[in-house]
Order: sequence, then structure tokens, then C-alpha cells
Amino acid sequence: MTSPRVLVPLAPGCEELEAVTIIDLLRRADIEVVTAGLEEGPVRASRGVVLIPDTALDAVLEQTFDLIVLPGGLPGADHLQQDARLLGLLRRQAESGRRVGAICAAPKVLASAGLLDGHQATCYPGAVNPPDYPRVQFTAMPVVMDGQVATSRGPGTAMDFALELIAWLTDAETRDKVAAALVRPA
Repeated sequence: MTSPRVLVPLAPGCEELEAVTIIDLLRRADIEVVTAGLEEGPVRASRGVVLIPDTALDAVLEQTFDLIVLPGGLPGADHLQQDARLLGLLRRQAESGRRVGAICAAPKVLASAGLLDGHQATCYPGAVNPPDYPRVQFTAMPVVMDGQVATSRGPGTAMDFALELIAWLTDAETRDKVAAALVRPA
């Protein structure tokens, strides 16, 4: 069985805690994670941490991923939302029945692309104006897995989100093994 492939797009001003937590935990589960900057070169995250993507988004636009997951943060989520290449990639991903996910402010990217319509979702408080998206059922749950869409609230839920993504892409046993090695409090 081949390892699931996950794309994590990195935009300037992304929330580094979310990006690094997702990348790190999925890789601990032996999931292939490809990080792609919106442009060539390093990405300065919202708190000044510099992230070095594996590649640029243009290099992966024709590749297939089991999941595309968006870190939040501002202005990172705004940059993702304004990138027509990424929006097209997300729509193709969803149309092909493959999974998408977003955390913090990034669910607004999925909402604006129409990918949350008919789904339950969560996001950072105030990141999305629910009346603007009447076909989405927003909740305050920390992590929401609904069909082929996964969403989460923010930096404080990043570890739970990443662990649920592991279970979603592999199995509960793999998630539990990764979680146990993290020595998380009960």
C-alpha cells in the first residue's frame, strides 16, 4: 500500500504553529507531505518564522494528492483565498472526490470556493461571516470531519486536527501510535 500524499500550501503570513504541527505529525505517521509555497523561496509566517517549502505551487498543480490541507493565520489565509491557481486546484480536488481541509482562518478559502456548501464546518471565531455562507452549518467544535472536508478552529486545536487527519488518511491505530509518542496529557 502506498503512503497517502498530502499537499500543504504555504502562504506568506500563514500560522506557523498550525503549518508545522500538521506537517510534523503527518510525517510522523509516514504520510508523504509536500509543502508548496505560493511563490519560489522561503515563506515568512505570521510570527516571523521562516519556512522553507519543498517546492513552489506551480510545480505541483498537475499532481494528485489524497488531501490538500490549508494552514490558517492572517494574512496567510487571505493570500490563499486570492490565489486563483490554488482555488482551481482545490475545486478539482473536491470534484474528483478527494479530500480537502483547513484550519483557523483558512476555512474561509474553502467556503469562498463553495467547498463547504452542504457541510458542517468550524473555523477561527470571526474568520467567516456565517450569513455570507447560508449553505454551510458552522459550529464551535474544535475539529469537524464531514464527508471529504475537514476543518478546525485554530492554533490550540492544531494537534487534535493533525491527529484526526492521520486517522482519516490511515487508521485509528496509526493515529494512536503517533499520539502516544507525543506524551500528551490525558
